[in-house]
Amino acid sequence: MATSIAVIGLGAMGSGMAQSVRRAGHVPFVFDVRRDVAENFAKDGGVACGTLAELGSKADVIVSVVVNAAQTESVLFGADGVAATMKRGSVFVMCSTVDPNWSVALEGKLNAMGIHYIDAPISGGAAKAASAQMTMMTAGKPEAYAIAEPFLNAMAAKVYKLGDTAGAGSKVKIINQLLAGVHIAAAAEAMALGLREGVDASALFEVITNSAGNSWMFENRMAHVLAADYTPLSAVDIFVKDLGIVLDMARASKFPLPLSSTAHQMFMQASTAGFAREDDSAVIKIFPGITLPAKPESK
Repeated sequence: MATSIAVIGLGAMGSGMAQSVRRAGHVPFVFDVRRDVAENFAKDGGVACGTLAELGSKADVIVSVVVNAAQTESVLFGADGVAATMKRGSVFVMCSTVDPNWSVALEGKLNAMGIHYIDAPISGGAAKAASAQMTMMTAGKPEAYAIAEPFLNAMAAKVYKLGDTAGAGSKVKIINQLLAGVHIAAAAEAMALGLREGVDASALFEVITNSAGNSWMFENRMAHVLAADYTPLSAVDIFVKDLGIVLDMARASKFPLPLSSTAHQMFMQASTAGFAREDDSAVIKIFPGITLPAKPESK
């Protein structure tokens, strides 16, 4: 059984995952490039590591919750990377949304170093991460699960085992992102049309969320639009990246994805229009001739 757990990246998802691990009775080692964030987390339990190398030497299971493949490579193999100090037989759990072929290659590289690997993209948002209600789409060897599974179960309500080699988890996550991106784009288009036609935005939201046309993304993201709150829980550029990976995967097998292509172009347009770091619901801002809801006046 593993005796120690570490979490790298205390952003919207990673901080909630580390909290869930701590709440389950473990004492997590944590690292974030923002040193103050890691130190503030550790005040309530846990150990903030000053370097990745230090963290790598202390943990049996390292959970990486960074943005993309490039950041994961840096975490592992950069000048201060964890791979050089991780113990043989320890486990690296990769939670980013990445090209499945990249994940397969990473498994081979780590296995050659005596390190187990679990391909484990995540979904559910910050609130579900903080309450251990998120979903993990995982793939890995039985030996890796034997060590890491107690920690995975502490972080997620559903841990799907999708195969015994890397790539399967990432493929399922990519398909989830296809749907998420298309649904956000469609929700924005629907709300924009309503605004253009003079429909009251709050009334439209109320009706749609109680009708057959509703989706989780409409209900969640259009609430941001109604509140005029574009604080980036998931930024526009996340879907520029993720839908780009979707299209790359499909292009490799010459598989057509017309809706994904259109949604990707919508997020690209929003990004280049200056909304890259706003919440992904800001894709609605690309539509001309509409007046978006304003922030409610504070009392």
